[in-house]
This record gives sequence, structure tokens and C-alpha cells, in this order.
Amino acid sequence: MAMTRSGRQGDEPDGPTGRFADDLIGLDPHDPEAQAFAEHLDRVERSQSRATVEGMLQGVEDFAQSANRAGGRRRLAVAVVVLLMLVGVGIALWDAVVFVSGVFFE
Repeated sequence: MAMTRSGRQGDEPDGPTGRFADDLIGLDPHDPEAQAFAEHLDRVERSQSRATVEGMLQGVEDFAQSANRAGGRRRLAVAVVVLLMLVGVGIALWDAVVFVSGVFFE
């Protein structure tokens, strides 16, 4: 366990660590807005290949988290985009089933 400012052992380290010690000097690490900004900086600086399954799934996770934070018209726009994507996947699956059944059952 790390020592706290009061000299007791606790869960909180002595002074800011991580992003608040490096990039966000002077901001309160317990402030929700500062924490959200630190998370935003982490997402911006994360560099990974979108050509891998993990990279693509990370992109889906970022989209889902952004959609959960959105409200009002943005949330409606996200719902419309997701619905259109699902309709497109459904049409593609239906075309594949029709093609396969036409090839094998003629």
C-alpha cells in the first residue's frame, strides 16, 4: 500500500499519478470532468490497427460508449444508424440464403 499525505497507509498514492502527473498537471484527479477529459485523451492517443479483429471490436466499443453518453437528437441519430446497419445485414443474409437455396435445391 502507498503512503498518503496524512502519513497513513491507504489506497490513495501520495500525489497525482499517471495522466494527471504528466499531461493534466494542476487539475483535480477526483473531478469528474477532468477524469472524462483524461479518458478522452487516452482514446485519442491510443493507436492500434483497425485491420485486426481486436482493433475493429475496439472501434465498436468506442461507438457504443459514445452512443450511451449521447442524448436527444444525437441518440436518435445513433439509433437510426444502428437500425440501418441491421437492415443492411438482414438484406445481405436474406440474399445469401436465397442464393444458397437456389444453388442447392434446383
